[in-house]
Amino acid sequence: QVQLVESGGGVVQAGGSLRLSCAASGRTFSSYAVGWFRQTPGKEREFVAAFSWSGGNTYYGDSVKGRFTISRDNAENTVYLQMNSLKPEDTAVYYCAAGVVPGMGDIPYEYDYWGQGTQVTVSS
Repeated sequence: QVQLVESGGGVVQAGGSLRLSCAASGRTFSSYAVGWFRQTPGKEREFVAAFSWSGGNTYYGDSVKGRFTISRDNAENTVYLQMNSLKPEDTAVYYCAAGVVPGMGDIPYEYDYWGQGTQVTVSS
């Protein structure tokens, strides 16, 4: 079992930055692929970024490439999502997830564990 807790969300103006954290307990992240997803009301969960199961590769959704960076601190068992040049359309609840996931890790239902989500609001 893995418990995930996101933090770092908030309200920021367009063009600003936020860093989200996803802290894991129970097992280390090194055992899993770790992904970030986001969701707005009435829409499906959207892939944002992920570390592959092997930990050696990172992947990004097209809408965030060049602006967001996923990173990890193995000693702290924490994964981060640095979000720069934020846009109003980045407004969503952001979730981290972990699981034994093949490939890019861009499919939500392939993940086994989810955090509770953290709200990010970007004002124009």
